[in-house]
Amino acid sequence: EDFEVLEEEEEEEEDLSELPPLEDVGRPAPPQEDTQPSEQAGGQVAEDPEEWLQVLGSGLLKKKTLVPGQGVDTRPHKGQNVTIRLKATLEDGGGSVVEENPALTFTLGDCDVLQALDLCVQLLEMGETALIVSDAKYCYGAQGRSPDVPPNAALTLEVELLAAQDAPDLELLSGKEKIELANRKRERGNFFYQQADYVLAINSYDIALKIIGSSSKVDFSSEEEAELLDVKVKCLNNLAASQLKLDHYEAALKSCNIVLEHQPENIKALFRKGKVLAQQGEYREAIPILKAALKLEPSNKTIHAELSKLVKKHADQKNMETEMYRKMLGNPSAAGTPGKYKDKLSWSIPWKWLFGATAIALGGVALSVVIAARN
Repeated sequence: EDFEVLEEEEEEEEDLSELPPLEDVGRPAPPQEDTQPSEQAGGQVAEDPEEWLQVLGSGLLKKKTLVPGQGVDTRPHKGQNVTIRLKATLEDGGGSVVEENPALTFTLGDCDVLQALDLCVQLLEMGETALIVSDAKYCYGAQGRSPDVPPNAALTLEVELLAAQDAPDLELLSGKEKIELANRKRERGNFFYQQADYVLAINSYDIALKIIGSSSKVDFSSEEEAELLDVKVKCLNNLAASQLKLDHYEAALKSCNIVLEHQPENIKALFRKGKVLAQQGEYREAIPILKAALKLEPSNKTIHAELSKLVKKHADQKNMETEMYRKMLGNPSAAGTPGKYKDKLSWSIPWKWLFGATAIALGGVALSVVIAARN
């Protein structure tokens, strides 16, 4: 149901909802025709290169009309629910069919489907049938899709636009409809997370959270309210995991804190919050949070390992601070001072006293200069 969020992570790892989820094409400009024969993603030269439209101008995504549509004014808009007929084949010379769907429905612009479809369907006219040749970057990427789509596989997509209509009003959705819609967006975020595309994962989780948080004119049962909260917590936990992967620590911390407001003993949120604080060097704050998580699940080896690592780092940090204080104070421990008092002496002058004394001294010097100037 969920991907495992307590996975082992490498030691080296703001809310991205404002970033464009796809390449920023906006409302597509009139596509430019190729003037030179261009190679398809599979390495073959198109039969009619002048008919291929470069969607992004990079040669990685092309569209050719097979059956004309009903005019430019019938093109769908982002946010609408569109229905297409789809046939996807490998662009490897063999033409193996990897997907066929006579009526695939999705929200345009929400990254519910392959990016190649999200980018190109908005260029289709109603009733148009088109051939789309896409690099793996806009399909299943370096991960592929087991077992039928190998890594880095380009695809040829035959698409017909069947229908387009405005998405339903979120305020009028029943509890069951809202839960199903939010879960679809969450599952799409999980797909992107597994593909290591964390920006698009964040986009999908944000959409799911907006659906859950939208106002409603329909009364929900207590069971539906509880299920919506469960979906919200899952989205926030996975959102924090994605934000942590991108080193967006403040955003990840905010996501964890929202979960903990609802569920103070949520192990995944506690673990993520501890990880965020550790990445920020806040070992003193991170350690008790991870201890709380470990108390809830004593057998979790990942939390054990992370906590052990932080305790060691915190001890090293304290030793470095102690040595720094000794150097600043000129090694105050005299030769005859018993060893057991050395550490106490090195820590006996708090930072604020030391800085305060320095400030007073500097202030006195400044005052002396002013008085001398007046005289």
